[in-house]
Amino acid sequence: MKVVVDLNRCQAYAQCIYAAPRHFVLHGREALVYDPSPDEAARAEIERAVQACPVRAITAYPDPAGEAK
Repeated sequence: MKVVVDLNRCQAYAQCIYAAPRHFVLHGREALVYDPSPDEAARAEIERAVQACPVRAITAYPDPAGEAK
């Protein structure tokens, strides 16, 4: 799975952190750090984070390279 956060769109509401705390972290007041390649076991958490983002800054999609493994 691949995760992309549009950091220009992100407003640091931090809803993703509540939905998936092992995959999204705020450093300081506005610097979001995230896991761009979580494993498939995290899919439910990541999907909750995508839905929780009020500005729709998070996109998650299957990783074609990961499917070949």
